[in-house]
Amino acid sequence: MLTRNCLSLLLWVLFDGGLLTPLQSQPQQSLATESRENVFIMPGRQSPAQRVKRGWVWNQFFVLEEYMGSEPQYVGKLHSDLDKGVGSVKYTLSGDGAGTVFTIDETTGDIHAIRSLDREEKPFYTLRAQAVDIHTRKPLEPESEFIIKVQDINDNEPKFLDGPYVASVPEMSPVGAYVLQVKATDADDPTYGNSARVVYSILQGQPYFSIDPKTGIIRTALPNMDREVKEQYQVLIQAKDMGGQLGGLAGTTTVNITLTDVNDNPPRFPKSIFHLKVPESSLVGSAIGRIRAVDPDFGKNAEIEYNIVPGDGGNLFDIVTDEDTQEGVIKLKKPLDFETKKAYTFKVEASNLHLDHRFHSVGPFKDTATVKISVLDVDEPPVFSKPLYIMEVHEDTPVGTIIGAVTAQDLDVGSSAVRYFIDRKNDGDSYFTIDGTEGTIATNELLDRESTPQYNFSIIASKISNPSLASKVNVLINVLDVNEFPPEISVPYETAVCENAKPGQVIQIISAADRDLSPAGQQFSFRLSPEAAIKPNFTVRDYRNNTAGIETRRNGYSRRQQEFYFLPVVIEDSSYPVQSSTNTMTIRVCRCDSDGTILSCNVEAIFLPVGLSTGALIAILLCIVILLAIVVLYVALRRQKKKDTLMTSKEDIRDNVIHYDDEGGGEEDTQAFDIGALRNPKVIEDNKIRRDIKPDTLCLPRQRPPVEDNTDIRDFINQRLQENDGDPTAPPYDSLATYAYEGNGSVAESLSSIDSRTTEADQDYDYLTDWGPRFKVLADMFGEEESYNSDKVT
Repeated sequence: MLTRNCLSLLLWVLFDGGLLTPLQSQPQQSLATESRENVFIMPGRQSPAQRVKRGWVWNQFFVLEEYMGSEPQYVGKLHSDLDKGVGSVKYTLSGDGAGTVFTIDETTGDIHAIRSLDREEKPFYTLRAQAVDIHTRKPLEPESEFIIKVQDINDNEPKFLDGPYVASVPEMSPVGAYVLQVKATDADDPTYGNSARVVYSILQGQPYFSIDPKTGIIRTALPNMDREVKEQYQVLIQAKDMGGQLGGLAGTTTVNITLTDVNDNPPRFPKSIFHLKVPESSLVGSAIGRIRAVDPDFGKNAEIEYNIVPGDGGNLFDIVTDEDTQEGVIKLKKPLDFETKKAYTFKVEASNLHLDHRFHSVGPFKDTATVKISVLDVDEPPVFSKPLYIMEVHEDTPVGTIIGAVTAQDLDVGSSAVRYFIDRKNDGDSYFTIDGTEGTIATNELLDRESTPQYNFSIIASKISNPSLASKVNVLINVLDVNEFPPEISVPYETAVCENAKPGQVIQIISAADRDLSPAGQQFSFRLSPEAAIKPNFTVRDYRNNTAGIETRRNGYSRRQQEFYFLPVVIEDSSYPVQSSTNTMTIRVCRCDSDGTILSCNVEAIFLPVGLSTGALIAILLCIVILLAIVVLYVALRRQKKKDTLMTSKEDIRDNVIHYDDEGGGEEDTQAFDIGALRNPKVIEDNKIRRDIKPDTLCLPRQRPPVEDNTDIRDFINQRLQENDGDPTAPPYDSLATYAYEGNGSVAESLSSIDSRTTEADQDYDYLTDWGPRFKVLADMFGEEESYNSDKVT
């Protein structure tokens, strides 16, 4: 900061003392009195006929930035040709910074900067100046524009805007390999002096790296830098202005450079022999050990591939690479057996997957080590002689028959006896048994191939000395067939023959099936039964391929004579003992066309030869139905007529008891109680049911005392009344509302015409006239009838 202030003071002294003159335009006219001052001569007004003498015109001024003086910094002077120096002209200033940054003396036109300026903040200011008459306040000159430029000084150091930097370069790179380019920025004016001219240099990081002083490009300075020796480098870069001269300002940044890996190192085993111990009971595919080769490279350059060199252990062992640890994992490909072989020796090779051709001259990028494996003895379970036992037995073999045996041995050094037993989880029905010592298998039940053709179960063998050590083997027993079922027709056939069939015509192809299973395949033969071979209507032709054809023997068949034919066919098999069966086939005669296509096999075919068509049959059936309907209607009408006919006689006078309590039909009610029964008690039936009500239940017949011929009607009615009162099955109401005999206590006496002592002529209807006009017509009617009767008597 002190250097900056001293430099500013020196420049100000040079300019202010006249030792240095600012760059200015050539004057149009030479004025000796103003040649050494910053003067802006404003053009004066001129008339068209008068030539005006022009002064020195200069439209820009310079002001020094970062001025630190105690007085305002003098910038320049404004002057008008019309100013005679008598104080009649006033100078004004406007524009950027007028009044705040720059001031003007209104009388002399001197311009001063009243505060320190920074070019990096604002490089120039545009202002306008004008001369005004102090008395009239009118402009003497047009407003003129000029510029004040801020003159730069070296007050800003270079800066690395993108720092600190991170870069990388492959290891083992040659000298001059490009690493990174850095750039510093100086805010000073690059067009004025050397304030913005930057030079780069390395302060820290040599002799590994170098930098171009002008471009800032960093390059390697040493060959064969090894990442495995040193991976990280920190380089300090300086940028200095003023072209790197003394007094220039400087800035620094840090560049972190990493050497990236290349495959320049082969893998190496830390030792030449690896010893492993493996139990013989190790499972196939399991890892039995690990070995590792060391590669100082990094990432994919350190990826290692392991291989077993062909030799002793190539068939029993395999090796794969663990992607995470880059170790070689040795796995078992086949079972080990201590009793067979106790040790194995083989070689393993480790090599890089990704090679760099630049380093082939270094040597082969692989290494070899020896692996020795010792097999450890383990107490093992017994071992069966076969992985699977397959046996055969005929069905219906007697119980206890031995069908085979299994064998297991203890292969350990101290051999132990073996015990056998069947795993009942598979043979829950106990069809077989096994001898625990010998291992022989026998039947325990009768076997039926048609029920179960095959049995599959497991046998377990365990050491007597250690029963927990056991092994298991599967046993498959096939049940062989015995010819016990005869062959039969495979499917039921619907066979038809045409009426116009010719002799030798095949009407059906048949095949057979047998429930027995023959290992060599079934062979069936077909023929007619002996009783059908005499004058046969059909014959059987055996095609010798387990099929046969039914052929006709006659020239035409008549369905009217015989609709169905039954053909017995004998089928034999070829097994021992021979089994045969007789199968009866039903052959139906049908009507066919000339091509042999069946037209009809139903009932219609029988009637067609008679000449009756389907329409004629339907017409006959309709006539029969109509006749039956007429007969039924006639019978129904006759029964209805008989029911309506009244069987009455002139001598038998009957009266009806009318139902008034239930609003009956009056005298027209013929279903009421017939009082004729009261006149002739003998006709009363013992179990006669009452007609005026519907009984709920049937009553048992009751014995009634006989009624004498001369019994009074009153006694009869009382007797019937008592019977109904004592009858628990009678309805809870009286259906007999009026009786023929009213009794002595009735005021109206009997309403019945029986034993009535008066007639209609004895009735007096005159009282009807006293009932008013409404009964006048009724009174007239009965009055006329009475007069008519009296006239008739007289």
